[in-house]
Amino acid sequence: MGFDKYRHRKSKTRLCFKKQDGSPLVNETVQISQKRHEFLFGCGGFDAVEFAGGVNGVPVEEKRRTFLGEQLDRVFALFNYATLPFYWGRYEPEEGKPDEERTLAAAKFFAERGVVTKGHPLCWHTVCADWLLKYRNADILKKQLDRINRDVGAFKGFIDKWDVINEVVIMPIFDKYDNAITRICREVGRVRLVKEVFTAAKQANPNTQLLINDFNLSTNYEILIDGCLQAGVPIDAIGIQTHQHQGYMGLERLAEILERFSHFGLPLHFTENTIVSGHLMPPEIVDLNDYQVSEWPTTEEGEGRQARELLEMYEALFACPAVEAITAWDPVDGKWLGAPSGLLRKDNSPKPAYHALMSKIKGEWRTVQTIHTDAGGEAEFEGFRGDYEACVRESKADFTLEKSRTMLSLTLRD
Repeated sequence: MGFDKYRHRKSKTRLCFKKQDGSPLVNETVQISQKRHEFLFGCGGFDAVEFAGGVNGVPVEEKRRTFLGEQLDRVFALFNYATLPFYWGRYEPEEGKPDEERTLAAAKFFAERGVVTKGHPLCWHTVCADWLLKYRNADILKKQLDRINRDVGAFKGFIDKWDVINEVVIMPIFDKYDNAITRICREVGRVRLVKEVFTAAKQANPNTQLLINDFNLSTNYEILIDGCLQAGVPIDAIGIQTHQHQGYMGLERLAEILERFSHFGLPLHFTENTIVSGHLMPPEIVDLNDYQVSEWPTTEEGEGRQARELLEMYEALFACPAVEAITAWDPVDGKWLGAPSGLLRKDNSPKPAYHALMSKIKGEWRTVQTIHTDAGGEAEFEGFRGDYEACVRESKADFTLEKSRTMLSLTLRD
């Protein structure tokens, strides 16, 4: 048997089956089917806010709702993980009036479908609330920490993963426009600000997973992470952005990133990933936001390229033990920067990249197996970690395959 490069994603256990009367399920054939991965295959879930929460207190009109529903059904038939927006300037454009009701409706929408959600971001200098600028720096910091306490607490149980702070490497030197978060980062420094916001988030929900997140994957990010960990910042995972609008980075560059950031011993989340299926952004563009075009269409040739590159990237990341989540940032074309970076076209039709990932996530990387119980009602089982359903004719039992469980007792239900 050849080497299994995904073996670290799997576990082996002994399943002990019992009938409802408590007797063992002796010498029976059992069909085992994986329902959800432990590994987080994600996508931006922003459109769920409009779908579930409406606009300005009014439900979306029927045609639009049908369109969004089809999009969300298609995207999350593939993915088990969604990122929801908490950009302060949009989430709370007027002080004291956060968009909590609509966003909570979206979080509940995903929870009902078994989709894990993450909030993004709690602290960022971009898309910041303009009303903060009237306050002194000490008050800005207090309001930032109060915001974290309010939002992390309000969504506890529905959102238990957060990008706590976004793009800190550039934060104190950001000079495109004045904003409150750059002001306080300049004053207190990167490490202290990171520690303040992480501590507040952990206090608001001790069971949440907290990420630092950045697009700057230079040594500066490593130095920042090291300084934060030395200062006792409770970082649970490292967020890595790879917006590849100017072309696919390739396996060599990807391997180098994985090697450098794996040494911290923390899980790696590839939080924002885009590969375009149209023309590439010119290489001389430094800030991707500076590239503004009236139209950026997907092309047949580009879609084939996107599928090949995205699949190669996912295979490499899924094979790396340090990685526990990958998020395709745009579910559909025309989102960030108008780029054709989605897995669906603007009309919701799936692109080759969607089908390529489906063949992996719901095909090759999903365990479906037939096992046979012995005279004691037991059977060995090995598969990708995650949630499963066991079926014996009309009877069923659910179980979760975890890393450390060597035996599971299951009672069948009709």
